[in-house]
Amino acid sequence: MIMEICRAFDQIFKEHLDGIRPGGEKVYVVFDNQLPAALKRLQFDKQLSMENVRTLITEADGYQPHLITPEQGYRRLIESTLITIKSPAEAVVDAVHSILKNLVRKSIKETTELKQYPSLKVEVMSAACESLDRMRIESKRATLQLVDMESNYLTVDFFRKLPQDVEKGRNPTHSIFDRYNEAYLRRVGLHY
Repeated sequence: MIMEICRAFDQIFKEHLDGIRPGGEKVYVVFDNQLPAALKRLQFDKQLSMENVRTLITEADGYQPHLITPEQGYRRLIESTLITIKSPAEAVVDAVHSILKNLVRKSIKETTELKQYPSLKVEVMSAACESLDRMRIESKRATLQLVDMESNYLTVDFFRKLPQDVEKGRNPTHSIFDRYNEAYLRRVGLHY
């Protein structure tokens, strides 16, 4: 009998998530509206500004001439930009967690079988919230690992495809500011 009551609760919760009952669409709103809006507020234009690109490339690789692109500078640029995504990613996990907890409460109220057994109602609520809290921690960890993986996944092929403005025949002993002019740095900033 307890299993049947739990299945009834589970079915109502699933209906909320699937859109048969109202409430589950809020999860999609988080991903369709909240996350893109948070990413737009990150001000990537400041991080990828000409001045910042020039500074990061110069500080990472120094003023020596390069035969190839200054990889360390690009790595720092990409990593420093992607690190800022961690905060909105964590906020999305928290927002979805909050929505799911509200759906659990709503589903418990809508499960007529639970109204007859108040102690079972408390236990189901406790078990569901405990499970959601555990999943929240795991989801945050996985989300942050995905951000870290993206910032660390820079292959040799990636650097081969970077835009190059260094003209053929130019003296490789020129400073980085001569070799990597403003147009080049602007394209690097736009490329990420």
